[in-house]
Amino acid sequence: ASVFTAAPALAGPYVNVENNASYTGSDYTNATTDFHVGWDGEISETVDYYVQGGPAIVGVDGEDNDTQLSGKAGLGIDATDSLNIYGEVSVLTADGDVDNSWGTKLGAKYSF
Repeated sequence: ASVFTAAPALAGPYVNVENNASYTGSDYTNATTDFHVGWDGEISETVDYYVQGGPAIVGVDGEDNDTQLSGKAGLGIDATDSLNIYGEVSVLTADGDVDNSWGTKLGAKYSF
């Protein structure tokens, strides 16, 4: 019976490697690979968070790869037993006179 018992969620440090690639049709345009170290945990019984950051390898088609810094922070809120509302803010640094890239994510997940 212990095989079917759910283990409690562990909070704390983690490593996350993620690649996001872009294509226009079948033509590769660019990719960013994040190598992040992060921390996640609970603020309350219904609110959890994560913060992560580290180097990012940026590869644009036809150009040399570039290393920047990137980071993400997010929250998840259990609005009900079935509905979770979540959000994320991310940043990718840039060189010289180019502005940093910022991103946001906002969503809802309904579980049946």
